[in-house]
Amino acid sequence: MTRSPEAISHEMLDLARKAGAEAADTIVIDGSSVSVEVRGGALEHAERAESTDVGLRVFIGKQQAIVSGSDSRPETLAAMAERAVAMAREAPEDPFAGLADPEQLAGDFSVDSLELFDSTPEPSADALMQDALTAEAAALAVEGVTQVSDAAASYGTHQVHLSATNGFSGGYARSSRSVSCVAISGEGTGMERDYDGDSRSFQSDLRSPDEIGRIAGERAVQRVGARKPETGRFPVLFDERISSSLIGHLLAASNGAAVARGASWLKDSLGQQVLPAHLSLIEDPHRPRIAGSRPFDAEGLPTARRMIVENGVLTGWTLDLSSARKLGMNSTGNAARGVSGPPSPSNWNLSLTQGEFGRDDLLRDMGTGLLVTSMIGSTINPNTGDYSRGASGFWVENGEISHPVNECTIAGNLRDMLMRIIPANDARTYLSRVVPSLLIEGMTLAGN
Repeated sequence: MTRSPEAISHEMLDLARKAGAEAADTIVIDGSSVSVEVRGGALEHAERAESTDVGLRVFIGKQQAIVSGSDSRPETLAAMAERAVAMAREAPEDPFAGLADPEQLAGDFSVDSLELFDSTPEPSADALMQDALTAEAAALAVEGVTQVSDAAASYGTHQVHLSATNGFSGGYARSSRSVSCVAISGEGTGMERDYDGDSRSFQSDLRSPDEIGRIAGERAVQRVGARKPETGRFPVLFDERISSSLIGHLLAASNGAAVARGASWLKDSLGQQVLPAHLSLIEDPHRPRIAGSRPFDAEGLPTARRMIVENGVLTGWTLDLSSARKLGMNSTGNAARGVSGPPSPSNWNLSLTQGEFGRDDLLRDMGTGLLVTSMIGSTINPNTGDYSRGASGFWVENGEISHPVNECTIAGNLRDMLMRIIPANDARTYLSRVVPSLLIEGMTLAGN
């Protein structure tokens, strides 16, 4: 009989104690997925995967070790526990390692209100293939599209259960459904590609494959004839599709693990202004039907809505227990982990204050500059915030899109860039990171 993730996790804890662990926690992830890819109107690839992965962390005083596996038979779990305890006895001491105190743990928490799991029947492989074929056909129907390199659809579920010897035990199930399409326009060295896609927790929220394929095709056609832009200092508008990457750099610099290492350009900025005064950055892990939502973190602490930046001022770091102890602070309930590594700080759902005007208004007001729709590579100095990334998009003349551009580099310093951002009001509110298009004036462009 198949055992539940909860039963496996509790069995794992018992085995760890029996092997000599003074404390332990375990995470069990039971998941299944099916994905389909089509090309040229025919099935190209289909895959189904099912697995039960187990991760065990044990403590001998301040020594810790982690083992993981995908075999949940009792004899395998026993061997894992014995191996973990033996490893912990040889590990160096970590003064900041350890489980949460019982009074820190999440008590009564609601999973149903988060709506993380869609109970409708799993779609068949044929249904997924039909979605992918529909997206591909819609892209090919766009005049100027020469081929579709990839059209795909997928479905997945996983159950997570976390248990620890401090008394915590909790779990939840999550589902996901996605459709994507990559279209190509032009021929030979003049080929350009672009994409569209959607991923949701609930099938009923998913955008139609027709729309996804059509938008991918239209975006690819718009890129035909791309050339390098001018070199100089110009305003740059980061399209909503990629603008969240800028906020991601701020989040990385305010991550407690980076701050504790001294490897953050924000390490001395707590309580200081890092965004324009009218902007706030909010984390909310309790938004229904959103991929980043969760009732507790990977150390059993309750998650909560918090202001990372309030009216432009950085209010705190993103912390798990270890980084909080290093900095003499309290965890913010932001621990994340897989089965094979220790917890580390991570952010959940984020939203940045939106502006009053649309993207077209910002285009009009920027005059001459660059609209960035795609980015490749990055050189980010974590200590100084110096920023350099490859980009492509569209050149703007006199407030109107003139022609597509590629093979250019945009550069600046993140501290200065973020203080100058002007947001549009076009953020998609169903994403985990709700960030609108962002205009930054006076950035360095390297093109021709």
